[in-house]
Amino acid sequence: MEYTYLGRSGLKVSRLCLGTMNFGPKTEEKEAFRIMDAALDFGINFFDTANVYGGVEHRGWTEEIIGRWFAQGGGRREKVVLATKVYGDGMDPNDGPNGERGLSAFKIRRHLDASLRRLQTDHIELYQMHHVDRNVTWDELWEAFEIAVYQGKIGYVGASNFAGWHLVKAQAAAKERHFLGLVSEQHKYHLLCRWPELEVLPAAQDLGIGVIPWSPLAGGLLGGSALHPQPGTRTYEQEGARQKYRPQLEAFSKLCREIGEREDVVALAWLLANPAVTAPIIGPRTVEQLERSLRAVEVKLDAEVMKRLDEIFPGPGGPAPEAYAW
Repeated sequence: MEYTYLGRSGLKVSRLCLGTMNFGPKTEEKEAFRIMDAALDFGINFFDTANVYGGVEHRGWTEEIIGRWFAQGGGRREKVVLATKVYGDGMDPNDGPNGERGLSAFKIRRHLDASLRRLQTDHIELYQMHHVDRNVTWDELWEAFEIAVYQGKIGYVGASNFAGWHLVKAQAAAKERHFLGLVSEQHKYHLLCRWPELEVLPAAQDLGIGVIPWSPLAGGLLGGSALHPQPGTRTYEQEGARQKYRPQLEAFSKLCREIGEREDVVALAWLLANPAVTAPIIGPRTVEQLERSLRAVEVKLDAEVMKRLDEIFPGPGGPAPEAYAW
């Protein structure tokens, strides 16, 4: 496994991040334990979750599973760079209207403490805002996170689903307070969604914010079985998207066969080749799927392959404004 720094922080994380959203609803606890043990064995030390994971009927389920895995001991907690998120609703009926989606200081404090209980730990390395909240000022946000850092409950703060200008405003406000600010931005980014190249990636790179792509395989569309999915799989359910992108997916599959690599491996390796990217989030449902993903760290795509991928999946043309202006 390769490692890199998380943004401009001194924290080292693996180049692949273990996503846990399937734990509970789609992956039973016993298999989730096997996946997390295997991840550590393979050198993956970066685990991502969220307080809402587990489904509408059991929000927090995924964090509870991870907490029970930590409770087994054996250095599990000590070896993991743990990331979770705050923003979603439906976590605690006692929150009343303040439990709706958002990022108030009230909510951050209560939901952080609840996540710590479910995760059976006293600290979280990376605490992420799951979405931007335009109704909350950065003075309120940074004060809430500063308190959590000073209390030792969190190490660093990250964002998710922020626009480029949100990142700039966040860092400017943090600088005024002499606070580190954001070290990461978790963002939807893959071969079929390259809009972040316009402003999010350039802004993040300039500000020293590591980009953590979520859904790097576009919900399975960039996997090897996308053109012939099995009934009941997530890819099978995306019939409209499969038909929309079929010519591109067929060309992509052909290129992968030519270079002797699987589609999922190439899609992940393409992300890893971008200097703005820290670690794509992989979401295996089995240990076997996890093991197959490791190949992506070893594959280095040459200039010709990168060019052909650009031809199959055209991006916006580079960063703004050059992408659309003279």
